[in-house]
Amino acid sequence: MSDDPALRRLIDQVASARARRAPLAIRGHGSKDFYGETPRGEPLKMSPLTGISHYEPTELVVTARAGTSLAEVEAVLAEHGQCLAFEPPRFALNGATPDTSAVTASRGTAPRGGTVGGMVAAGLAGPARATVGAVRDFVLGAALLSADGEVMRFGGEVMKNVAGYDVARVLAGSLGILGPIVEVSLKVLPQPPARATLRFEWPEARALQQLQQWAAQPLPLRASAWWNGMLVVQLAGAEAAVRAAAQALGGERIDAATADAFWRDLRDQCDEFFVAAESAVRDGATLWRLSLAGAAPPLAAAGEQLIEWHGALRWIVSHADAATMRALALAHGGHATEFRGAKRDGVFTPLAPALARIHRELKARFDPDRLFNPGRLYPDLG
Repeated sequence: MSDDPALRRLIDQVASARARRAPLAIRGHGSKDFYGETPRGEPLKMSPLTGISHYEPTELVVTARAGTSLAEVEAVLAEHGQCLAFEPPRFALNGATPDTSAVTASRGTAPRGGTVGGMVAAGLAGPARATVGAVRDFVLGAALLSADGEVMRFGGEVMKNVAGYDVARVLAGSLGILGPIVEVSLKVLPQPPARATLRFEWPEARALQQLQQWAAQPLPLRASAWWNGMLVVQLAGAEAAVRAAAQALGGERIDAATADAFWRDLRDQCDEFFVAAESAVRDGATLWRLSLAGAAPPLAAAGEQLIEWHGALRWIVSHADAATMRALALAHGGHATEFRGAKRDGVFTPLAPALARIHRELKARFDPDRLFNPGRLYPDLG
C-alpha cells in the first residue's frame, strides 16, 4: 500500500503541513461534518484512498481503504449474503438515500455518503446496535498514518490478533484526533435468513416496560423504535424462530417493503423524525443524543422524542440548555451528546479528570505535533 499514489499524496501533504505547523482537518465525503466540534484546519482529503483491499467471504472479514464508500462495501457484501451487522448510518448527501443494490465495486458508482474511515472515526451505529454490538466490536485491524509519514498497523484480519493495547478499536469514535485512518479490517456477518417487523400502538411507558421484558427472553429481537405513540420492533434470525416470536408477540405485521424502507431511513437518519429535527435545529433547537441505561424510565423532558436500542438510546429535540440535558442523562446512568445544534457548551459530556488525562496522553503519544483534527473531539484536546 505504501507505493499507492493516493497514499503518497497524503503523506506529502502531511509532511508539508507538519513543516508549516498547519493543522489538518481529516475529511472523507464530508457527510459527518456536522458531528463533533467544528472541523478546523486545511482539508486532508481521504476520498481518493478507495478500494476493497481484501475480501474472502468464507473468512467473514473485509478490508477496505478509508475513502471507500459504505454503499460500495455493503453492495459487495450483499452479493455474498453478508452485511455490516451494526448498521452504520450512511448520511447520504443532498437528501439521497444510498441504494446499495445499484452499486458494484467494479463500476465504482457508489453515491457520495459515509465512508469506511469516517464510519470508524465517528463510531456511530444504527438500529441493531443494542443487539449485535458497536462499531468497535467489529474492528479487527486498522492502519493509521502518523505525522512523520509512517503507516502504523494495529490488529489484523482475525479475531484473536491482539497483543497489548487494542489500538485498532480505540480509533472507533476518536474523530480522527489520533491521526487519519487509511485502512480498516472489519468482521462481517451473514444476513439474517428471516425478518419480520411488528407495530404496536402503545404509550411510552408501556413500550419501554414491554421492551425490557422481551429483552430478557430468548427472542430474536434485533431492533426497536418508539415515536409518537407507536412502537416498531424488528425480529431477525432463523425462519422458525422469527415466525414463532411474531406469533407470540402479536401486534400488526408490516409488509416487507414498507418495513425495509422504515429501518433504512431510520438507520440513515432521513426519516420523518430526523427531517423534523433538522428543521427545528434551524429554528434554534438542539437534537440531543442520550445514551442511557436500558431500563431507564420515560424522561421528564420537553420536546419530541425518539427511542431506540430497546430504551438505551433517546433522541430529544429540545430548547433546554446543555447543563439540564446532561444532568438528566446522568440521573439515568448515561451521558448526553449535542448531535446537531449551535454547539455553545461543548458537543460531548465533559470527561472526568482521570479520563481526560488519558485522552491527553493518547493524543500526545500519537500526534505530538497536534496536527490532526485539533479540538474535534473536545475543544481543549489538541
